[in-house]
Amino acid sequence: MDYWMAFLVGGAICGAAQWLMDRANISQIHMLVGLVSIGALLGALGVYDQLVEVAGAGALLPMSGFGYLLAKGIASHEAGQGWMNMGANMFQYIGLELSFVITLSFVAALICKPRG
Repeated sequence: MDYWMAFLVGGAICGAAQWLMDRANISQIHMLVGLVSIGALLGALGVYDQLVEVAGAGALLPMSGFGYLLAKGIASHEAGQGWMNMGANMFQYIGLELSFVITLSFVAALICKPRG
């Protein structure tokens, strides 16, 4: 059941984003920024936590999950630790996701012929 919920929620997020891009003529970069911003906002309000409990990776893998993890890293920052520690807390949560994306991009560039 967990796999189905992850599939349905992640697919709903991505499907809604694709539908908006098709119908409202929104560019890909605007949708990317919108998803990250919505994820960060919902994460700061505590709403995205409930979605992650229900869907797990289905809510964390789209770009809205990236914004949620950024907000979670900032929220875990304790007062008096300084700005550098806030940045370290952000990357503590998103480090695995960033390293996966960089590795996957490198492998895709080796397999496919990049343009430009």
